[in-house]
Amino acid sequence: MRVLAIVLIALGALVLIYGGFSYTQDKTEAKIGPIELNVKETKTVPIPMWAGIIGIVVGGALLVTGNRR
Repeated sequence: MRVLAIVLIALGALVLIYGGFSYTQDKTEAKIGPIELNVKETKTVPIPMWAGIIGIVVGGALLVTGNRR
């Protein structure tokens, strides 16, 4: 339980710091015969701030209640 609590707290803190993550996607825009036009497109996935706060709170609660048992 203690490891899960620490992981939740760490992930919650990362969400609050970064607010999401980005990734690159290769996309074929045009294909004319043997010639292809490829484009790299960067997309961002936002993670809500409340998700990070909930992760920290739940992780803290698990850390506290895990020690009592």
